[in-house]
Amino acid sequence: MNKEMINYIILIAITFSIAIILSLILRKLLSLFISKYAKRLKTDPTNFSFIKNSVGFLIYTSAIIFIFYKIPYLKSLGTALFAGAGILAVVVGFASQKAFANIISGIFILISKPFKMSDIIEFTDGKKGVVEEITLRHTIIKDYENRRIIIPNSIISEETIINSSIQDEKIKKHIVFSISYDSDIDKAIEIIRDEAQNHPFIIDNRNDQEKADNKPIVNIRVVSLSNFSVDLKAYVWTSGNDNAFILKCDLLKSVKHRFDKEGIEIPFPYRTIVYKKDLKDGQENT
Repeated sequence: MNKEMINYIILIAITFSIAIILSLILRKLLSLFISKYAKRLKTDPTNFSFIKNSVGFLIYTSAIIFIFYKIPYLKSLGTALFAGAGILAVVVGFASQKAFANIISGIFILISKPFKMSDIIEFTDGKKGVVEEITLRHTIIKDYENRRIIIPNSIISEETIINSSIQDEKIKKHIVFSISYDSDIDKAIEIIRDEAQNHPFIIDNRNDQEKADNKPIVNIRVVSLSNFSVDLKAYVWTSGNDNAFILKCDLLKSVKHRFDKEGIEIPFPYRTIVYKKDLKDGQENT
C-alpha cells in the first residue's frame, strides 16, 4: 500500500470521526435546548426534535461530499457516474423511492401537525400509544406495554388516526352497565351516578345554564332493552385517555360492589334445554 493511499484512508477516517463527534455534540446540545427552552418559549418541541434528527443526515451527507471532492479517484468516479446519470437516476430513483417518501411524509407531518410528541394516538388496527419521537424516516410510538412501535412516515401519513390529545384533552367516556329486568332502574341509575360523581377523576363539564338548572354532572341513559338485560350508559367526563381508562375500571368495580350490596342483579343468559326423548314421551302420553 503506497503512501498516497494511506493518506486517503487517514482522511476518510478523520472526516467520519469528526462527523460522528459533531453529530453527537449537536444532537446533545439540541436535546438540552429542547428540554430547557421549548416550554419557556411556548413552542411545540416536535419542531426541534425533527431538526435534531435531521442533523446527523446533513452532517454525514456533507462528509461524504467532502471525501469525494478531496480524493481525485472518487472525484473522477463521481464525474463518470454523473455522465451516465440517466441510468443512474432510474436505479437510484427506484432504490430510494420509499426513503424519499418517508422524508417527504415526515416534513408534511411536521407542517400539518396531525399529532406531536407526547400525544396519545390510536390507529384503526388497534395500535395505541404515546408519540415519543418523529425522525426523518419514521415515527416512534411507546405503547401501554412499554414497547416501541416504529412506523414509517409514509405509512403513518396515510393512516386514519384518533388523536386523544389534540386541542382538547378532555374525554367523555361511555361506560355501559347491564341490569336484569327485575331490577329497579331508577335505583341502579342513582348508584352509578353516586359512584361516578364521587370519583376523584371526574370533571364537571356542565355549562352555567346546566348548573343553574341543577342538571346532574353524570348523565345516564337507558340505551338498550336486550334479550337478557336492560343496558344503562353513563357519560362521564375526565381529563385525558389514561384517566379515562382508570375511571372506567374503578367504576366497574365500585358499581358492582354497590349492586351486590343493594340488590341490583347483573344478568346472565338463561338456557332451557329440551331432550328429544322427553319430547317423544310427552307426545305419546297425550
